[in-house]
Amino acid sequence: MPLDYRNINTFWSSLIAETLHRLGLTTAIICPGSRSTPLAVAFAEHPHIQAIPILDERSASFFALGIAKRTHNPTAIICTSGTAGANFYPAVIEATESRVPLLIFTADRPPELRYCRAGQAIDQVKLYGNYPNWQTELAIPSLEREMLRYLRQNIIHGWERSLFPTAGVVHFNCPFREPLAPIIQSEIREALANFDVNNFFDAVSNYQISLTSSFVSLPSQWLSEPRGIIIAGVAHPKSPESYCQAIADLAQFLNYPVLAEALSPARNFAHLNPNLVTTYDLILRNQVLARNLVPNLVIQIGDFPTSKELRKWLQGIEPNHWIIDSSPDNIDPLHNKTTYLRISVEEINLKNTRLKNNNSSNLVWLKEWQAIDNKMRKKIDLVLESVDFLLESKVAWLLSQALPTKSSIFIANSMSVRNAEFFWQPNYHQIVPYCNRGANGIDGTLSTALGIAHQSQNSVMLTGDLALLHDTNGFLIDQHFQGHLTIVLINNNGGGIFEMLPISQFNPTFEQFFATPQNIDFSQFCNTYKIDYQKIISWTHLQNLLQQLPQTRIRVLEIVTDRKKDTLWLQDTFNKLAMELEL
Repeated sequence: MPLDYRNINTFWSSLIAETLHRLGLTTAIICPGSRSTPLAVAFAEHPHIQAIPILDERSASFFALGIAKRTHNPTAIICTSGTAGANFYPAVIEATESRVPLLIFTADRPPELRYCRAGQAIDQVKLYGNYPNWQTELAIPSLEREMLRYLRQNIIHGWERSLFPTAGVVHFNCPFREPLAPIIQSEIREALANFDVNNFFDAVSNYQISLTSSFVSLPSQWLSEPRGIIIAGVAHPKSPESYCQAIADLAQFLNYPVLAEALSPARNFAHLNPNLVTTYDLILRNQVLARNLVPNLVIQIGDFPTSKELRKWLQGIEPNHWIIDSSPDNIDPLHNKTTYLRISVEEINLKNTRLKNNNSSNLVWLKEWQAIDNKMRKKIDLVLESVDFLLESKVAWLLSQALPTKSSIFIANSMSVRNAEFFWQPNYHQIVPYCNRGANGIDGTLSTALGIAHQSQNSVMLTGDLALLHDTNGFLIDQHFQGHLTIVLINNNGGGIFEMLPISQFNPTFEQFFATPQNIDFSQFCNTYKIDYQKIISWTHLQNLLQQLPQTRIRVLEIVTDRKKDTLWLQDTFNKLAMELEL
């Protein structure tokens, strides 16, 4: 039994670690510091918890976020007192917004050392505002049986609140008095002589969250409306194949097209769903088509897609909008005439629904969408196949076809995610996409990708130079990283997404304060961190390096592009592709 009887703090902390282990915790990320010593020792010495030391708190928290994203299991993060915990804040926001379970333990000074200019003492109570699902300050460690039961119950409750009713963040603020190191206090064992360990942990070992899952039949409005669409938005389901199959079953039952976002796994399980439409952003740029393809009913699954064209189109037509989402959150940024089904798509019951949308108007509607999408995909393929120079927009298109089966890919924000939305082709490779689209920031991009790739293979990250440079401390994780991550780095020396905005016409302010070129030699940069590096010289070169990914360590494949040339190409291509289509 991994309980530490050396002193009161080690015993208290080891109860926390053992309780979490029995609940299902497998990984703890530990940042160095003094006040957190009892917690660090407890998690580091637990035989069944993988403890990973990471220097930078912001990087550590996003690494934990990545692990929790992939496993759907809470990950613990431990830090010392003072501003250390403040560096977790961006990851706390992202975890809350993207519904990822994290357990945060911030060590703290005891009450008598607060508000008196003691070192490393700030107000840590409710440090993260309203973002956590639940937050509490634990009591000063005590050996009284009632207090040990109190501790057990709070840890169990925190675990539950990190998962239910919506996954998110739980914050434990943990005050400690001296001794912080595992110095032996002989009286501790005597005080705990009658402590019944097995009886104490029975409640933990038998604990489970009881979720009642009821299958729901289709709303009658869906069955009577021939002009409907399904939007498969941003999602990280536990079982991507089951999730995609459920969407496919619903789409084929209703004969509705599925407009699938690149950050939904649906595009990568195309063999399951003949109703997929993936080029809707470009289709809707044709005003004639946009008017003729107006639906009366929209069913949204997952968070709303990246596409501004889709958003603008739906805002203009105000259809009846249904959202399938099991959380209690409002996830409709369009403020449409919205009705929620508070379930997962897998819980929809088609067996008890007698009427099926199979009349001729439904099929004509579906085939219209499919025909236009097929034309657009062929045009995209022809255009991008002919591009022989290194172009940012071609990278996502090529990755969708070149990555090994069952790869995972983390797609950074800004232009990387938008190019995926525009050009990621449907495929049968069962690729699992990940992203940080909760708050849409570039914080922790590398660290999150490393967390997703930790203890797995066939992992890839697509990023621009600024998103990578914003999180360079993530490379310090390399010495503890298990698995492999290939970073496909598009280096256009600045923020390409700003080239798409009106501010790009105002120089020199634009170049210095928005594009912010950093002029980094990434070969030297990678050499500093001892990271494998290759500069891509052709599309064939890139494809060859992606066919079989390494098994270990981190690798950077740099693709140097021209930021302004990329933007002009994209704008020109959008206009040509949209205008060439006809109903």
